[in-house]
Amino acid sequence: MEMERKTKRISVTRKRWIRFKKNRRGLVALVVFVTLFGVSLFAEVLSNDKPLLVHYNGQYYYPFWQSYPETTFGGDFATETDYRDPFIHDQLTRDGNFVIFPPNPHSFNSINQSLDRPTPAPPSADNYLGTDDRGRDVLARLVYGFRISVLFGVTLTALGMLLGIVAGAVQGFFGGRVDLFCQRFIELWGSMPELYLLIIFASIFEPSILLLLVLLSMFGWMGLSDYVRAEFLKGRNMEYVKAAKALGVNNFTIMTRHLLPNSMTPVITFLPFRMSGAILALTSLDFLGLGVPPSTPSLGELLAQGKANIDAWWLSLSTFVVLVGTLVLLIFIGEALREAFDPRK
Repeated sequence: MEMERKTKRISVTRKRWIRFKKNRRGLVALVVFVTLFGVSLFAEVLSNDKPLLVHYNGQYYYPFWQSYPETTFGGDFATETDYRDPFIHDQLTRDGNFVIFPPNPHSFNSINQSLDRPTPAPPSADNYLGTDDRGRDVLARLVYGFRISVLFGVTLTALGMLLGIVAGAVQGFFGGRVDLFCQRFIELWGSMPELYLLIIFASIFEPSILLLLVLLSMFGWMGLSDYVRAEFLKGRNMEYVKAAKALGVNNFTIMTRHLLPNSMTPVITFLPFRMSGAILALTSLDFLGLGVPPSTPSLGELLAQGKANIDAWWLSLSTFVVLVGTLVLLIFIGEALREAFDPRK
């Protein structure tokens, strides 16, 4: 009997995956999004002002992993080497020496000191997507900013999902006074001005990603809890739940092993949409100056620079393409998941 249930569960999962693959747009969006996110995880290898490998005087050095003082390469100071310094670069490229930089030899916070025009500078052979108003490479900040946005979206979605499932499960399973009390609490909690709270806390505490996660997760669970509550209210009257209660199964086991697996469809189908909302929230807060610290690479901060520098079209255009492209991919993935988990199919 256990083997039959396992086989049936696997077959249902496989059927959903087949339905998902039939939506070519969603499948392509999933492959593209996972590929881009996977590449961004190695941003330090793709975009960095530190070389990946240095061969100097017959020895190999790895600045990407270890810091070396300038005296190691013939400099005068014991501080960390600036590999873009003309003197150091000359030392590393003569007499059989060589240096290998990443494909984009700029980090998100490195300033191009060799610009021959005012900042923000337009795209060039040195800065493929130009620089911002401080001389920092736009491509590097986009790569690092995309990674931060996706990781923030995943973390916030996971926290919201956890809180939403717990709150919705408790309301739907117990019902009665518990459900009534929780509903009134959610109504009061949801009426609090979230933006004003963010402004107040941003003025009290130092801006950080952790602070944003805590504040946004305090409000991001309520919408999902309604869907889980509805599924538990419907499922608690099913015959298998009544049979489990008659057999003496405790409430926690019934909720986690019987009701929850049958209530995950709305949770899974809404994950991409909630993730896109989290990314958009972070971008909006950064645009308003209420998000991450100024030195942190951010899509919202680049959009704010584009607004302040209308002539620097490369700032707004490149950031707009990355942001809209990310949201569109997540929407396509969400639509495919919704079709795959549609019980009518």
